[in-house]
Amino acid sequence: MTELLDRGDTRGRLTLTAVTLGSGIAILDGSVVNVALRTIGTELDASLEQLQWVINGYMLALASLVLVGGALGDRLGRRRVYLWGMGWFLLASALCAVAQTPGQLVAMRVLQGVGVALLTPGGLAIIQSAFRREDRAAAIGTWAGLSGIAAAIGPFVGGWLVDNGGWRWIFWINVPLCLVVIGLTLWATPESRDTEATGRGFDVLGGALTVLALGGLTYALTASATISRPLLVAVTVVAVAAAVGFVVVESRSRTPLVHLSLFADRVFSAANAMTFVVYGALGVVFFILVLQLQVSAGWSALAAGLTGLPTTIALMFLSSKASQLSERIGPRIPMALGPLICAAGVLLLLPAGRDATWWSVLPGLVVFSLGLALLVAPLTSTVLAAAPDRYAGVASGVNNAVARAGSLLAVAALPALVGLSGDDYLDPSAMTSGFRDAMVVCAVLLTIGGVVSWFGLARTAPRDREMVM
Repeated sequence: MTELLDRGDTRGRLTLTAVTLGSGIAILDGSVVNVALRTIGTELDASLEQLQWVINGYMLALASLVLVGGALGDRLGRRRVYLWGMGWFLLASALCAVAQTPGQLVAMRVLQGVGVALLTPGGLAIIQSAFRREDRAAAIGTWAGLSGIAAAIGPFVGGWLVDNGGWRWIFWINVPLCLVVIGLTLWATPESRDTEATGRGFDVLGGALTVLALGGLTYALTASATISRPLLVAVTVVAVAAAVGFVVVESRSRTPLVHLSLFADRVFSAANAMTFVVYGALGVVFFILVLQLQVSAGWSALAAGLTGLPTTIALMFLSSKASQLSERIGPRIPMALGPLICAAGVLLLLPAGRDATWWSVLPGLVVFSLGLALLVAPLTSTVLAAAPDRYAGVASGVNNAVARAGSLLAVAALPALVGLSGDDYLDPSAMTSGFRDAMVVCAVLLTIGGVVSWFGLARTAPRDREMVM
């Protein structure tokens, strides 16, 4: 590989801008749609289940294929696959903007998710492989902070676009941003790959089993209230069998999507377990809060979107500091304390009902945002540092897959578990009852994440190292 990049020189800064902006666009799109759901549902005459699939179709493709994206980057070139993903995402965004029915929009959102699955692991893998070792933690902190900001400002941007231009503009805005990222990447970013990869064989069966397992389980959770019990049982059995089959195939494959020996590292396993439950809770919070404030409290899309402002500010100013703190004292305390602070913030949001004002929700948002800023950057750094550099793409892909799967399954399951279905998202009374039950469940999940981190992580920060695979 060419000489490693310095975070302070021109190519280093432009490369970091390219991967951060690209990842940010994908994350922005994952959150910006939430605030437009009510308007999309009204204009396209969609049910709550269809609106869930607008979110879940995207997340399903992303969670199912992000491992494929990471493995392809390691083998074929991380820069190349990152550019493929950006081009695919650009095209899918334009198709989302012209969708005329709920089914068309869901299908195009699935295509968006495929593009993001290609580009997301590539961004972090480029940082891990292209930058000097001493610059990686700070670069990842910058990536985490700015990417987190993208997620946080998504509801604000979406609210402004919905109120002033219509929901289709939340997809059109991606087109020029993707073009900027493609240009920067072509100009500044060096290519890198796993030089020890042998041959071009690829684990197609493992990828197919991943899609079948997540797709089946998501469908079962989302449609549990509307399909027959025999069909529900059959779909669930197929999904579980596919998940078991995936583990068996990966343990025997010569070119696996996931090197299961990565999970022999206690830190890697604990960090991913924490990721699953915490991101499941985060997915539900971001999904249901903006709906609750619009439906029950009568807020406009823009006003509901502004609830992301405290998170934006916290991530902007605290993510790099959290990453540096984790480097000094180890990830255990930040990654255990962060989810617990988030849980406290979620419980403070419980009163958000018919008479909710900015002042009644602001304390919960601030506490929640502080916890999120404390955990995001250390989590990313810990996962990547626990794996050898040659598997940077796979390690990033695993963590992204775990995060998206947690969010996907939680968003699919929780509405039905708390009694929300059909057109309930238009009924303030039903929405408030379901919202409060969901917030309690999210607080429990966040607390579990903190406990997993405390007992599962080492007391000191893991250092970059090579492992025998």
